Amino acid sequence: MVQHIGPAVAPFLVAFAIAVVLAPLAILGARRAGWLKQVRDRDIHLRPIPDVGGFVLLVAFAAASWWAVPWSSYTLPMIGLGAAAAVVFAVDDRRPLPAGVKFAAQVAIALVAVVVFSRQFQIGFFTLPHFGLVNLAPVVAIPLSLIWLLGMQNTVNFLDGVDGLAAGVVGIVALVLLVAASTHGPLAMVYLTAALAGACGGFLVFNFSPARVFMGDSGSNFLGLILGLMSIAGVAKVAVAFSLVIPVFALAIPIADTAWAIVRRRRGRISIAHPDTRHIHHQLLDFGLTQAQTCLVFYCSALILGSFGLMIYGHRRVLAVAIILLVVPLSTVLGELLQRSPVRLPFPFLRQLLAEAPPPRPEIGFR
Repeated sequence: MVQHIGPAVAPFLVAFAIAVVLAPLAILGARRAGWLKQVRDRDIHLRPIPDVGGFVLLVAFAAASWWAVPWSSYTLPMIGLGAAAAVVFAVDDRRPLPAGVKFAAQVAIALVAVVVFSRQFQIGFFTLPHFGLVNLAPVVAIPLSLIWLLGMQNTVNFLDGVDGLAAGVVGIVALVLLVAASTHGPLAMVYLTAALAGACGGFLVFNFSPARVFMGDSGSNFLGLILGLMSIAGVAKVAVAFSLVIPVFALAIPIADTAWAIVRRRRGRISIAHPDTRHIHHQLLDFGLTQAQTCLVFYCSALILGSFGLMIYGHRRVLAVAIILLVVPLSTVLGELLQRSPVRLPFPFLRQLLAEAPPPRPEIGFR
């Protein structure tokens, strides 16, 4: 694992550097061109912010990937599909498209990935203990792969509601996939996951609260699609049972939030694409956390749950180290929140036990 991860440091740093250099230029260009995310009633930001981050992420990832593994069978298809998603949804950022048109675009791009590049991005088989290799017929493999890619795109899209949240979580999941691919996947995927993590990290310098640039639907759909493609190519191609469990574990909270949002909107007889402010990150903000603290909770959760997924691949020590390191910032955030909270638990005996000591009585004596 160390032998494979070591060379991945270079594409990570290249993607990080490109994103850090390109983001200020994109911000300046967007302000001059008027390409800004205006403030709406349900938005958290208080002033118009450039939302050209999708192109920053695309260029940083594509350049680092092509520099690291130009002749890989995964590199060019992944860059091309990601560019298609970024460009199509950049149009939506500029002039909002109907929900049906956006979903059709997602389906079309995912269908090209699954059908045209079936060898790289189709879940065609898996292996179960005691049963061996199980091949999936195209009638099963194509819908399964399609649902996975659509789920990843919409999960990241719903996650993009707080400064730095989507980029940080996707970067963490990419690092988790990097560790998994280092022992059970093609070497090219180690470099590609490192490039994605580096692009997210560099972009996060300008996207963390208070954000100076947004990724927009262009960036969220690009990240979701690339993450879905990587999880299939880098992990699901391995003959291991439940091979998609790593990204599912790492994205467990966003996936659950997306599923509940769909159920909630259908129960309310409104469109699934109808936006609202009842996602988990909105609830944490209402609970009293800042945007930075909300991101920290999601980051730590993704790392801890992703470590559980890595346990299946034999990285048991990763889980212990992750939990020990991440409990510290989580407990710090919750401790500060509880200190500021006006809510107190009604336990009189605790109040008596913890009450301040009474003032000392004056000494009584005789002269």
